[in-house]
Amino acid sequence: MIVDCAIYREGRRSEGPRDFSDALDEARSAGGFVWIGLHEPSAEEFDLVAEEFGLHPLAVEDALKAHQRPKLEVYDDSLFVVLKPVVYEPRSDTVSSGEIMIFLGDSFAVSVRHGEGAPLDAVRDRLERETELLGEGATSVLYAVADAVVDHYLAVATELQTDLEELEAEVFTPDAGDSRGTASRIYNFKRQILEFRRATGPLTPPMARLAGVGAYGGKVPFVEDGARPFFRDVHDHLTRVNESVEGLDRLVSDVLSAHLAQVGVQQNDDMRKISAWAAMAVVPTMIAGIYGMNFEHMPELRWEWSYPVVIGAMGVLELVLYRMFKRRGWM
Repeated sequence: MIVDCAIYREGRRSEGPRDFSDALDEARSAGGFVWIGLHEPSAEEFDLVAEEFGLHPLAVEDALKAHQRPKLEVYDDSLFVVLKPVVYEPRSDTVSSGEIMIFLGDSFAVSVRHGEGAPLDAVRDRLERETELLGEGATSVLYAVADAVVDHYLAVATELQTDLEELEAEVFTPDAGDSRGTASRIYNFKRQILEFRRATGPLTPPMARLAGVGAYGGKVPFVEDGARPFFRDVHDHLTRVNESVEGLDRLVSDVLSAHLAQVGVQQNDDMRKISAWAAMAVVPTMIAGIYGMNFEHMPELRWEWSYPVVIGAMGVLELVLYRMFKRRGWM
């Protein structure tokens, strides 16, 4: 559905007419731009917008179907950018992502949002308070949305870092509990990081191109040159996020390896204990087995003290074995 439609000129907002074509003509004649916001529009709703603004059919298809990677595509009459805002749910420790598509053209910006996360109301309110930024034209919409999305990435990365510290404490705490539950949590955490990387990693080339840095530098149509310093700031923040995600991924892999090593050590300890008890059981079994063979001519067979002597010998040998295994840490 259509969430908002407004014309911005000289950093001020004015309500746009209901007809999109009239809104675009009015914005161009006044030297401003029109911003239309949509949330999960139907094909009929978006066809009207696409026809009025001359949006490319391939970009329109991507905007309707969603499930796109972050990217930047340049068409003859517009610029198409896909962003993936990320939402972190602390109760379930899960990361989920939505999508924001932005069409940028001559005196217009169209934003299409999929998913419940990252609403653009706060972005629009912030932008309307910064009249100097609005003076950059429709480019300011793309910057404000990208800045809000990447700043939230930083917040999510901080939350994941906190969760990882808790997971490390659980793994390296003596008597940590169920090893299967811990391994499951580590694996689930790694999946959340992978979901996070799918949103942040592919966004680097588009932000570098908008910022004009590195191998992706160069003029981008429909983006004002004066906006490049703003996009460089977003690119710097995104670089920090990607470095943080890489660090989290390496750490969680190390935590999983450490956990598996601890499980192996614990299993070895258990096997040593079992082996020690089995060795202690062999001695009385052997002695009892010898005296249970029912031979007629055996030493001490008719001796009155043979039974207590044999039992005592068993006890002494068991005590010697126990002290030896205890000293070596097997019990």
